Amino acid sequence: MEITFHGAVRTVTGSQHLVEVNGLKILLDCGLYQGSRKESYSRNQNLPFNANEVDVLVLSHAHIDHSGNIPNLVKSGFTGDIVCTYATRDLCAIMLRDSAKIQQYDIEYVNKKRKKQNLPPVEPIYTISDAVQSLKHFIGIGYERPYKLTPNISLTFYDAGHILGSAIVALDIVDQEEKRDVRLVFTGDIGRPNRPILRDPTFLDEADVLLIESTYGNRHHAELDEAKTKLQKIVNSTCKRSGKLIVPAFAVGRTQELVYRLHQLVEAQKIPHDLPIFVDSPLAIDATGIYRLHPEAYDEETHEFLAGDRHGDPFGFEMMRYTRTTRESKELNFLRQPAVIISASGMAEAGRILHHLKNNVEDPRNTILIVGWQAPHTLGRRIVEKQSKIRIFGEEYQLKAEVATINGLSAHADRAELLEWTGRLKKRPLHTFIVHGEEEASLAFAEALHQEQQFENVAVPELGQKFKV
Repeated sequence: MEITFHGAVRTVTGSQHLVEVNGLKILLDCGLYQGSRKESYSRNQNLPFNANEVDVLVLSHAHIDHSGNIPNLVKSGFTGDIVCTYATRDLCAIMLRDSAKIQQYDIEYVNKKRKKQNLPPVEPIYTISDAVQSLKHFIGIGYERPYKLTPNISLTFYDAGHILGSAIVALDIVDQEEKRDVRLVFTGDIGRPNRPILRDPTFLDEADVLLIESTYGNRHHAELDEAKTKLQKIVNSTCKRSGKLIVPAFAVGRTQELVYRLHQLVEAQKIPHDLPIFVDSPLAIDATGIYRLHPEAYDEETHEFLAGDRHGDPFGFEMMRYTRTTRESKELNFLRQPAVIISASGMAEAGRILHHLKNNVEDPRNTILIVGWQAPHTLGRRIVEKQSKIRIFGEEYQLKAEVATINGLSAHADRAELLEWTGRLKKRPLHTFIVHGEEEASLAFAEALHQEQQFENVAVPELGQKFKV
């Protein structure tokens, strides 16, 4: 069996790992690489393998850095099945089309520049039509329901507790060449225990070959109760200044958790009950609808919260507003009262959040709240760094609004939680590969596995590196 790492190694984007066994090629995830525009376009457009040679794609979850290049895979000749959980398939139905829309906008912007330079136009990596076509390949299966990919390879998904539908992938393989049974486990992204809405990550007993994420392999999160208290303080202090709280948040996962936590704070009378709260993102609105469709994924706390007479909808309450149209979004610019505006994208690189930032960053009464990890060179990172001047839509603005961060809302397990997960394995894997983390985090986590848990054969792959296991 061979594994080639084509993405999300020594970085956190572009998850793609190709497993070759029993004459088959099984691709684990097919995510978009997110970086500088020129590098991203080239890497995402030119797949590092022949798409028509891949037999099956196993998808851990719907986040674009794991699923976003699926339309290009199909467009490039892939004809096999895409196997994922039911909720992941539902989320991909909206997220892949949204990704195609964003690419179209980006390409229009790039082509305007190229035209001025007398350069030929370029095409988007894929179109909305390509995204819709790719959805025909999806097959949904339930958690802990073994599914035969072939007579000699069985796939089982376990709840990863990261976002709705996220899965830990277990492949039980009868390796015909080596005459042995092998369990390959790919964690996808592992969530945190005791977070609201979703169940905790599942602990597994066994893995002969382990591919494990390391986003926070060198860091620890704040306690969840501390994050909730901090959110309360930030909302109240901004209201006292008669300001607006602007929150760039990922449309899937982070937005729903924020809405749910604000709902709890309103019910507990910890923040003003008449404070208008807006979710201004069509994708987030659609994703929230899908969250409503999958109560089987909710944890016990959420079911108990919904059991109350007034709590029929965890994502809807009296002052909650979902703004879908452009007109509704523009009207938020004229708000003169305190409000919370949650909008995508999470790293403030595209979408309606850019308009809200443009209109609010120069007012010291306002607060920009960052609730997730921000990649280098993104607008979100520049805001976190509190750079005095930031550029939005090519224009320079003074960053006068207060900047606040809450790290405890991360949907990724931190170092201690990752080590808790690996520590539950009853025997150490024969081979462990550290993926989905910046180089420093991945190397630190590899060292922790080796030193603290006596893992042997721990590797942090380089891009394109192949291993025989």
